[in-house]
Amino acid sequence: MTAPGTHAPLAAQAVAAGPKKSRKPRRELLAASVGSVVEAYDWTIYGILAPYFAEQLFPGSSPTARLIAAYLGFALGFLVRPLGSVIIGRLTDTRGRRFGLTLTVGLIAGGSLLLAVVPGHAAIGIAAPLLVVAARLVQGLSVGAENPSAAAYVTETAPDRKRYFYSAVSYGGVVLGSALSFIVLSVLLGVFGEAGVEDGAWRLAFVFGALLGLTALWIRRGAAESEAFEKSARERGGASPWPVLRAHLGPLAVVFAITSGATTVFYFLTVDFPAYARDAGAATKEEASGALLLGMVALLAGMLGAGRAADRFGALTVLRIGFAGLALGSVPLLAGMGAGHVPVQLVTVVLLFLLGLPLAVSNVFAGRLFPPAVRAVAVGLPTALAISLFGGTFPALAELLRSAHHGDWVPWWPAITCAGALLASWGVREHPRVTAPSPLSVTPIPE
Repeated sequence: MTAPGTHAPLAAQAVAAGPKKSRKPRRELLAASVGSVVEAYDWTIYGILAPYFAEQLFPGSSPTARLIAAYLGFALGFLVRPLGSVIIGRLTDTRGRRFGLTLTVGLIAGGSLLLAVVPGHAAIGIAAPLLVVAARLVQGLSVGAENPSAAAYVTETAPDRKRYFYSAVSYGGVVLGSALSFIVLSVLLGVFGEAGVEDGAWRLAFVFGALLGLTALWIRRGAAESEAFEKSARERGGASPWPVLRAHLGPLAVVFAITSGATTVFYFLTVDFPAYARDAGAATKEEASGALLLGMVALLAGMLGAGRAADRFGALTVLRIGFAGLALGSVPLLAGMGAGHVPVQLVTVVLLFLLGLPLAVSNVFAGRLFPPAVRAVAVGLPTALAISLFGGTFPALAELLRSAHHGDWVPWWPAITCAGALLASWGVREHPRVTAPSPLSVTPIPE
């Protein structure tokens, strides 16, 4: 209780002031998942629309120069993701999970709305690209905190026996959001044609993203606050999180390694693979892109199956099987594809299915490594750093290797990072699973 005349700590005020809502696990799962769809859509749609809007929004002496400038705006979003994970993650750890979740989705929707209405370079000059970059920086801050905020929320609200299945469903929103961006582009091209999209129909994709974000904002505002957060906020008061983070340097390093392995494979398969397959003489870019659609189905199936398996057999077992398969199987499979012995469709299905295993469990597994008081920041900071360093740079690294006539080296980097993730997984212990009481049971981290 706070003494008369003093102010309650910020976290306690937020808990006391927030409306009490009844617990509805499926509603809470929807709140976490719908934001992941929005964030992935808004993040991806910029990259695939850049060739269509670069001419209107960016200055340059040639179409290539304008496109490069547009892609630099995409890269800047990666640079601020770690900052967002700290700033917004800290707010999520002090003001509440629902506060953080509504803030992230509101920011990225606002960024999409700005991109939809910003006038062209011909109308407002240099202000046009500056506004685009500002929108991408806001979206980068938001994306840096979305995943860890959702991970903290699912960690604390999922039913004990379905914790990792809920993790898989919520993170599956990222896959669905990415796929949705390509569907929207296909619809725009079908309705308006390439010339029509370049002439301004591209703005409709950002309008759709903003509307999607407003829908997610409404859903998230109706979700209940995490009981684990409320309990932690009452107990800790206004204590600084940094001593707790320093005491968890080992788990922080493990989260960084696990994310590095998963994000390198993800960007290789979803961004670089068509160019790799063409360079290897295994398929055209169009054929490889078609194979990736089949692989995305395998990815979602792998994630849902992995979530079920992790709830039964343990998250570390599932995570290690996935990373071991990627570390040992990537290079031989891709070499076989290049030699014409393995179909490109089989390669995408197998590798994306294996990737689904660690993706399904890593968010909530990482969240359970840290106490609620620092959970969003502790998951977000190493995750954002790993994605910025390993994911954002992979396409450029792969292109550099190909330009030096070492394209066959490209698969080794994902294999090596997955081997590192596999080794790092032995730096932490499995979380106790919910079973019948046993005298040998281990006390879990307080939720």
